[in-house]
Order: sequence, then C-alpha cells, then structure tokens
Amino acid sequence: MKKIYLDYASTTPVDKRVIKAMEPFLTKNYGNTMSLHSFGQEAKLALENSRQVLADLINAKPNEIIFTGSATESNNQALKGVALRERSESKGGQYKNHIIISAIEHACIMESAKWLAKNGFEITKLPVDKYGMVNPEDVKKAITPKTILVSVMHTSNEIGTIEPIAEIGKICREKGVYFHTDAVQSFGKIAIDVKKYNIDLLTGSAHKMYGPKGIALLYVREGVKIEPILHGGGQENGLRSSTVNVPAIVGFAKAAELCKVEMKKEGARQIKLRDKAIKEILKIKGTRLNGHSENRLPNNINVSFPYIEGESLIIRLDLEGIACSTGSACSSYKLEPSYVLLAIGLKPEEAHGSLRISLGRFTTEKEINHLLKVLPKIVKQLELMSPFKKKYEKE
Repeated sequence: MKKIYLDYASTTPVDKRVIKAMEPFLTKNYGNTMSLHSFGQEAKLALENSRQVLADLINAKPNEIIFTGSATESNNQALKGVALRERSESKGGQYKNHIIISAIEHACIMESAKWLAKNGFEITKLPVDKYGMVNPEDVKKAITPKTILVSVMHTSNEIGTIEPIAEIGKICREKGVYFHTDAVQSFGKIAIDVKKYNIDLLTGSAHKMYGPKGIALLYVREGVKIEPILHGGGQENGLRSSTVNVPAIVGFAKAAELCKVEMKKEGARQIKLRDKAIKEILKIKGTRLNGHSENRLPNNINVSFPYIEGESLIIRLDLEGIACSTGSACSSYKLEPSYVLLAIGLKPEEAHGSLRISLGRFTTEKEINHLLKVLPKIVKQLELMSPFKKKYEKE
C-alpha cells in the first residue's frame, strides 16, 4: 500500500536539493565559525551567505537575522527577551509590563505568555471572529501606555487563516509598540515584507519549508531592544550563544532560495488542489469548513464532521495509508478540543471532530483523488458507530 502524506503543516520532508547543499558542511567544511583557521572561516562565510539569503526572503538586513534551534525558541526569545529587557532597564521599579497576544496563537506563545504572567507581566488575549481573524481595531483598543509588545501570528497553523498583520503592524508602529509575528506556517509559502508590514520581530522555521529540523530564525529589527535567554560565547550578535549549526543553516538557506523561486507557481498549484478537495469534502452532510474560505494558506484545509472523533478519523485514514492530523501537531496526543476551534465558536463536540489536511510540494492530484474516494466512506462508518449522533440530532 502506497502511503500518502497530507500533514505538511506538521513537518515537511527535506528536499533532496537541500540535502545536497548541506552535505559538504557535514563531511568536509565542518569548521566552527568562531575559529580563526581556514576551516572556521569557510564555515563563517557559509553562515553569512545563508543569513543574506534568508534576509532577502523577507526584505530584511542580514544583521537582523538571528539563528535559533527551533521556532519555539524564537517565540520564547521574542516575548521573554523584549519583556525582560524592558524590566532590566527600568528605573525605580517602573516599567511597561503589558503584552497582547491573540486567542489562537501557537502553544509556545501561549506558554511564554503564561510564564510572563507569573513573573509580573500583564497579558491580554484578543478574541477572533468565526474565521479566526483578529480585528485590528481590537488591537488598537487594547494598547495602553504600559504595552510593550503585540504578538499576532501571520497565519494560523490549524485553520490556515491569514491575519491582517499589515494593519496590525501599522497600528503598533504608530503607537510605539513592538510588533512580533509568528510566521512559521507562512514562511516560504506566501510573500512577507518586514518593512512594508512594520514588523519588529518575526519567527520562521526550516522544517516547515523542506529544510532540516533543529534550525529556525528570529528576525529582530535594528534598534529593537531584546534580552538574550542563552548566555555563553556571544554568537549571533550576543543574542543566541551556542556553537552555530552550519549544516542546518545552509540547508535552511537553500530551502528558502527554492521557495522564493517556486513560491508563486507552487502556491497556485496547491490552491487548485486545496479548493478541489474542499468542494468535494463539503458535500459530506454536516461538514463545516474551519477558517476563512479564501483568505487562507494555499495548502491548508481544516474541516469538522459532526458526531465523530477526530482521533478515530486519523487512525482510520492511517490504516488506508493517508497521514493527516486533528488540531496542531504539538497537541495531537491531547484528547481535548482544540482551543483554536473553540475560539472561533465551535462547540466542544464539533471541535473534537476536526480534520486538518495540509498539502505540500510533493502532493499530487492522484493523492487528493484517493483521499476524496476514501474519506466519505470512513466518515459514514464512524457516524454509524457514534453513540452521540442521536443526542446531537435531538439538540
């Protein structure tokens, strides 16, 4: 049985062209970037060339790109770094202590905010509408003289909705407040311009765009004051001490280079497959599309089926050789309804029946056709087995 991978929002396979670019830095050019000899200088040159490539992808300067070990680390660094720097520079114990996030941020933003709340900072969570959109006016109203930072993701990792970050960035710049966006899902898929969108900090990750795991970046605009979380040898402008992972960084840059060239054509191809799948899946009685119908990532489909459990659906699809997910990958082992789906107005029983299908560079129309052939049958079987159907129908 051929396996079909439709969980690209969780992670992606490393492109063979990326592996080829990485290989010399695993076997021949393996120097430490802090070393003065030729091995070290070759590694240093590769590091800075890679930094330039990634900066170009988002219209940034190379010195504004800081490499980290993961998107989770970048998001922690952004929120905690800005907050702790503000407090460290306070005079007489008076400092700004207010941070704004949305109700549908990734778990690492949520947990960072919780940690800051335990350590003297005030957190505001903004609501979203039924499509998962943050209203820029809500951002404007929530900002106070105590606000340091607003963090709103560029696109939802679960429902694919694209947020109005240009408007939010403009508001934050006018108010003198830092704006951070978690762009992990959009990085390499849709265009991002940090200058145009007035972004002060941005998170991107390699493994969501056909690069290796264990490498990510944090864009920090020149002039933004941020405290390091890791202290040591002073790598990455003193913001992220650790021996630099050159092979992974070279792979990240190659992945970005490929995405930049292929983004427009590949995006259009995925949108065609996505829309075909959505149209057919919505023919299944009671199915609901989660997220915006048009203003969404090219590769994202998130639907809910009444009466059935998402976990059962995932297992049945896997038995057919099809890999999808329910909720985000980081939460897939939690038997709780997605807080993102609850935030857009779904009832717990509706959120439990969610399915996230995410397409990628190697997804074919034949694979989508097979999904569309198998999925309705599985949904019908699970509905017949459901002890909740009669109860929900009465309600």
